[in-house]
Amino acid sequence: MDYRKEYSRWLEHATLYTDALKAMDDAQIEDAFYRDLEFGTAGLRGVIGAGTNRMNEYTVAKASQGLATYVVKNYPNCKKIAISYDSRIKSDVFSKVAAEVFAANGIEVMIYPNLMPVPCAAFATRYYQCAAGVMITASHNPAKYNGYKVYGPDGCQITTEGSEAVLAEIEKLDIFSDVKRTDFDAAVKSGLVKFVGEDCYTAFIDEIKKLSVLYGDEIDRDVAIVYSPLNGSGLKPVTRILKECGFTNITVVKEQENPDGNFPTCPYPNPEIREALSLGLEYSKRVNADLMLATDPDADRVGIAVRDGEDMRLVTGNEVGMLLFDYICSQKVKHGKMPKNPILIKTIVSSDMPDQIAAHYGVQVINVLTGFKFIGEQIGLLEKKGETERYLMGFEESYGYLTGSHVRDKDAVNASMMICEMFAYYKTRGISIVDKLNELYKTYGYCQCTTRSYEFPGSTGLAKMANIMEKFRAGVEEFGGRKVLKTLDYDKGLDGLPKSNVLKYRLEGNSSLIARPSGTEPKLKIYTCVSAQDKAAAEALTNLVQDAAAKIINS
Repeated sequence: MDYRKEYSRWLEHATLYTDALKAMDDAQIEDAFYRDLEFGTAGLRGVIGAGTNRMNEYTVAKASQGLATYVVKNYPNCKKIAISYDSRIKSDVFSKVAAEVFAANGIEVMIYPNLMPVPCAAFATRYYQCAAGVMITASHNPAKYNGYKVYGPDGCQITTEGSEAVLAEIEKLDIFSDVKRTDFDAAVKSGLVKFVGEDCYTAFIDEIKKLSVLYGDEIDRDVAIVYSPLNGSGLKPVTRILKECGFTNITVVKEQENPDGNFPTCPYPNPEIREALSLGLEYSKRVNADLMLATDPDADRVGIAVRDGEDMRLVTGNEVGMLLFDYICSQKVKHGKMPKNPILIKTIVSSDMPDQIAAHYGVQVINVLTGFKFIGEQIGLLEKKGETERYLMGFEESYGYLTGSHVRDKDAVNASMMICEMFAYYKTRGISIVDKLNELYKTYGYCQCTTRSYEFPGSTGLAKMANIMEKFRAGVEEFGGRKVLKTLDYDKGLDGLPKSNVLKYRLEGNSSLIARPSGTEPKLKIYTCVSAQDKAAAEALTNLVQDAAAKIINS
């Protein structure tokens, strides 16, 4: 792409950004125009601003036109798309832009009247039998980002084939002359744009309530809970599900209660990191809470902390996944509710320890590529065979969980309810979450999983990450003193999975290391999973293995 030529075209046509464009220096122009914002299996995601490599009204409209053309061609008898959006800067604007484009193409739109999280977008897509769904969000990225996530008719993130077909339609378009668009209010009056009703939202909540595995067991629901939506979209659905399930002793973090895309108290609203939970932890000490929950802006991920003596202990995504899985299995076995041939689905970068728990309960484990859409895809395959009852749970190490088949994406509303239920169940019986974790580690061996991220922004970032992955592929014999027993290169397609730029090294001592570029951020991620006799030994070994990977990255 001739970025200077494209910049000149935007100066002429992109009237919404005239001042911003004129204020750019040459480096800023190059970064904003050296490529089109990539449309992949996660849709669009990028920095908000002017340019082809940015999230703005023009790039959103172009993507929407490509999706509209795809829907009209492939679903002529089901021309309907559901839309939701979160609290991010311009999310409401971009959702209306998308609706205007869809309506102009003769597609009926079902749009939420207020911001709603990812699982609600996925649920509405299925509830209204739409051809596609759109969620305007950049998940847990910093405030300067926004994104455009696309769902298929099954409520699962669009398949690789589907995204490629949509991309092919997008690439045919001129961003200024080929996009159809109508007025939003006019489309509402004509009936092409309709608002998602309370019936859909209530049906979503009701489906989650059915996922309880108490089966009549008594629990103390008066546990003290601190909750933070991190200024995102989780407040109403999370507090509603908890209160309807009897958890009313809830303190909401005031500074992070209301939607605010600037995330003023939490610059990086990712519940995976301690800084995002710091205010919630302060509240927990102040009100003597038993449990703290925090959902990310689009409420598909949830992070937790639990009381451990006088302090609050953060529980990792892998640990929550193990705890929930063991709780669900133990309850189903106890009450005779375990289905025949039960299944756990998790990503290849998640802990290997649940495999041992699964073996104990006679559960089959399906490992899929990184991205919850691959978990949703497996649920869809079960649905086609009429076997969704076999599905117990899906999870990924990055704090995403789903314990039902009501949606096909990670669901922090569902996860929040299940975490509170599990916590209350154990507390009622004098067992803390820390006690339960220690019991699992004693039974199955101590396992520690850690992720380090390395950022490579700008026009040279992708090339740098590609070069680093080639260094890893050149052959590594050991990491931190642990010999490499086997190298799995998923770029060639392994275990029946699609090709993906992921390397996994199986190390001696029941340990592993994975290297992969992120699909949504300019980052290279290194995942380690080590086994040791205790926490101190595991931390020491983790540092050795991660530091060895860092040397390769920085060489």
